[in-house]
Amino acid sequence: MAKPILGGIDAGGTAFKCAVADSAGHILQKTSIPTGAPEATLAACVAWFRAQCKAQKSELAGLGIASFGPVDIDPGSKSYGTILATPKEGWSNISLYDYFAHALNVPVVIDTDVNGALAAEAKWGGAIGAHSAAYVTIGTGIGAGFMVDGSFIGKPTHPEFGHIFLQRHKEDEGFSGICAFHGDCLEGLASASAFAKRYGNPEELPDNHKGWHIEAFYLAQACLAITMSFRMEKIILGGGLMQAPHLLGLVQENYVRLINGYLDMTLEKARRLIIAAQLGSEAGLKGGILLGLTGQDQQKGKSHAG
Repeated sequence: MAKPILGGIDAGGTAFKCAVADSAGHILQKTSIPTGAPEATLAACVAWFRAQCKAQKSELAGLGIASFGPVDIDPGSKSYGTILATPKEGWSNISLYDYFAHALNVPVVIDTDVNGALAAEAKWGGAIGAHSAAYVTIGTGIGAGFMVDGSFIGKPTHPEFGHIFLQRHKEDEGFSGICAFHGDCLEGLASASAFAKRYGNPEELPDNHKGWHIEAFYLAQACLAITMSFRMEKIILGGGLMQAPHLLGLVQENYVRLINGYLDMTLEKARRLIIAAQLGSEAGLKGGILLGLTGQDQQKGKSHAG
């Protein structure tokens, strides 16, 4: 039998990205499974991991899941690893922890998708060496993780930054927002889902479309809220919508305009502060691998204690 491998899942509202990696975190194989009904989605993930163990002639030593939320991430809670009330149809009260721990008989560690991505960026990406950093994902929904000296703010729960409220753009006042709970919160106005509902497929829009300027205005406000609340050294923007290469610059420009000289902020400084995810679309997946490594270490600790 080969050396044990680690499993990682970036559990998103659009897809469950799964990977197996070696003990150093290097990804050996990966796949993407569309997020459909819970039972079918989770069963497909389990089948893939079993097939990978067979192909690698190995077994999983730990599985980490970086999940969309809200999700219970308190290890001391009876509902640890359970997705709480969510607008994602059918997924409320689904226990990711119970399903994978029982199906794969492996230590499972669960955190939010943004905390996982931020941990990965701190180890391998844009937050290396930073004492404080935030990671904001702009995808099906919007979430954020905040790290100070290696610890996440909000533990043993997690922030719900996607549901803060914003100043409306004057050309966007007719849009009611898509958040099932709050309508026009940050997620309701600026998520990829909200963007697509107003303007269509972002990949088909020209760079000068007004939708990009409205989006940048909202994301700049989000970055400003992070600065005024936490003064983070890095604000990392990830998720599907940030794949548009021109959007980051618009956010930085809007941020400088909104902060209006406060904190001696210049565009040059904003470009160093607000950056794109260096790990791109793999940030959450690599975060899952890091969580899997945590599960492996915890199991070793139990073995040594026994």
